[in-house]
Amino acid sequence: MERVSFLDELINRYPELESLKGEIQKAADSLIESYKQGGKVLVCGNGGSCSDSDHIVGELMKGFENRRPIADSVKQTLADLAGERGAYLAEKLQVGLPAISLTTHSALITAVANDTDANLIFAQQVFGYGNPGDILIAISSSGNSQNVIDAIITAKVKGMVVIGLTGETGGKMKEMCDILINVKGRRTAYVQELHLPVYHTLCMMIEDHFFDNIKNFR
Repeated sequence: MERVSFLDELINRYPELESLKGEIQKAADSLIESYKQGGKVLVCGNGGSCSDSDHIVGELMKGFENRRPIADSVKQTLADLAGERGAYLAEKLQVGLPAISLTTHSALITAVANDTDANLIFAQQVFGYGNPGDILIAISSSGNSQNVIDAIITAKVKGMVVIGLTGETGGKMKEMCDILINVKGRRTAYVQELHLPVYHTLCMMIEDHFFDNIKNFR
């Protein structure tokens, strides 16, 4: 049976994303290459895009639609170290694709907002976590969120690749992102409704590259 192309399935379900097919593929390729080189993904956004940031990390850090068994050598080490409990961990733990949501560290975020500048809540974390070859997924329906833009500026200085998820104009982010997925629409709710299937597809494409055990969902 022919394998499902996740990207083709996305376009079939959301034809309005056809013009972004190339950029979505580029985003997937960049994410895969970063992970191959030992990189990680940082994600940020505000409001609904804050929730999307957490959502993306949830799909990357554990099994999404594929099984992600840990290496047999690690399983054996766990069993040797902790006996029955180690064997349980060996059975239940999954390989994670390293990803951090910059929206969840409330003590750090409030410290930055109080001590320096609220617009720096993401930039400070990018500066601390980011390394050359890592990926920043920057989400803003308008493309103009200052704290997201500051994170992008910082990521570029750190040698990271920036993938932007925005509405159709791209806002200020249009000229700043290495890869821009500017879905059609300007109304925040409608833009966010299209962001979700895009990042789900990216997560499926990445996972399937590293953990190729989906047969077919049709």
